[in-house]
Amino acid sequence: MEPLVHLEVVDGIGTIRLDHAPRNTIDVRMATELHQTALDAARRDDVRAVVVWGGERVFSVGGDVEMMSARSADSVRPVIAALGDALVTLEAVPKVVIAAINGPCLGGGCEIALACDFRFVSETAILGQPEIRFGIMPGAGATQRLPRLVGASRAKDLIFSGRRVKAREALAIGLVDRVLPGPEVYPRAVEAASTYARGPLAAIGAAKAAIGAANDRSLDGLDLERDLVCELFGTEDQKEGMGAFLASRSPVFRGR
Repeated sequence: MEPLVHLEVVDGIGTIRLDHAPRNTIDVRMATELHQTALDAARRDDVRAVVVWGGERVFSVGGDVEMMSARSADSVRPVIAALGDALVTLEAVPKVVIAAINGPCLGGGCEIALACDFRFVSETAILGQPEIRFGIMPGAGATQRLPRLVGASRAKDLIFSGRRVKAREALAIGLVDRVLPGPEVYPRAVEAASTYARGPLAAIGAAKAAIGAANDRSLDGLDLERDLVCELFGTEDQKEGMGAFLASRSPVFRGR
């Protein structure tokens, strides 16, 4: 089988390419490959900075709702854990990591972007955490990382509503760092990564770790998030939310 995640290294820049056509949906296999690829990027001496890219049309739409709709709390845990563990590893890469985002960046895809240091997006990019509309919540880090970027109130709005954010609003609230014409997103991310790659990597890695230590309760929060999202599977609202999505109708939630 062809890998779903690739690491390509050119002139010191390692591109982690998400390659699960057509929408880069995330399953256990893709999450596991992302985890290993992030480890490789962290360890390789020829990688001095990293760009995470989903391609010219889509970054990632997140999990496969049809696949997850029948999951129970126990059976969904390996899926949630695989992506959550991958993103802890990606966030800890001791080099600058930039997400280059074209098109939709939703759910678990948005959580991948949140685990990067910077986010460069196209003018037509759409970001969001739509999980609440399926009767669940984000489970791979958004409840912890999103408030650090946009503040608690805005993070609550985005997570509680599940609404999608266009590029300009995402820039205004601090969710992304650069908005660019679509064809320029990846090249400009590589250009920026190259600038950091010429810097003192040991110092950059140390500074990144120190900044991360300012959120020293994050692992406790990530563990709680994972437990809570797993518990939501098997609730009536989860079955209704995902069933409604698959049937192309509006959900009727009953709070149980």
